Amino acid sequence: MILAAAPFVPARAQDRRATAPVPRADGVAGAGFRYAGSMIQGGLVRATAPERTTQVLFDGVAVPVAPDGRFVIAFDRDAGPSASLVAMRDDGSIVRDTLTVAPRAWDISRLATLPKIPVPQPEFDRLRPAELAQIAAARRIQTDAQGWRQAFVWPTTGRISTLFGSQRIYQNGEAGSYHSGLDVAKPTGSVIVAPADGVVILAADHPFTLEGNLLMIDHGMGVNTAFLHLSRIDVRVGDHVRRGQPVALSGATGRATGPHLHWSLRWRDAKIDPLLVAGPMPKVEK
Repeated sequence: MILAAAPFVPARAQDRRATAPVPRADGVAGAGFRYAGSMIQGGLVRATAPERTTQVLFDGVAVPVAPDGRFVIAFDRDAGPSASLVAMRDDGSIVRDTLTVAPRAWDISRLATLPKIPVPQPEFDRLRPAELAQIAAARRIQTDAQGWRQAFVWPTTGRISTLFGSQRIYQNGEAGSYHSGLDVAKPTGSVIVAPADGVVILAADHPFTLEGNLLMIDHGMGVNTAFLHLSRIDVRVGDHVRRGQPVALSGATGRATGPHLHWSLRWRDAKIDPLLVAGPMPKVEK
């Protein structure tokens, strides 16, 4: 019940960091919070507040807390070295914790002789504002989805062609946008499944200029998935989907140089690394 793009950059080879272990914060903190997840740039953490908590602030901003005390926080790709959590309890007491956020070594390509090529204008300027408004409106929708509680599964398997957070630096030091999702090379028409339970909040009825056929699924608590460059979308806005349910087919629509799935994950405005949420890519049987 509803209550309220990045270019494809083929990698030379799958980076070994794609399956490397990352720092985790499982267990009980001295302040009384309990954590499970990766306290690292691009990481998502499922947490439990101290007993009798009435409100939780993450870096000074209130986050929703479920009746059982569970909630979600995440760290953007460019998150700083620390973050704060504050729990306010029904007796007026306050519980505080300072979180240490591990840095990442991002895959940066320096192309000193290659100029940055702008997106074609003026057609892009005419179409893009409405597309961005649709995406922003979808992310503002709050649903009763409970997928945020689940272990996420991979929406498809295959070769990881571009890692989350990778970036190109062009001629004269001009930086391109970093890759806000993770790309899996797949032939057009490959089945894509929902990584966790959720509610469809956007199912584009036409290809967007960059994202192509775009599907967005809300998993609850501010966590949402975006699938880009699809050849077909098989669900509609408002549909409840289950983890592992087929929802779309891969493709190369929008700004893409080859068929693949671009999977983006966000918690509120924080961009999250799907690899840290879904874990290492399952081995593909030949």
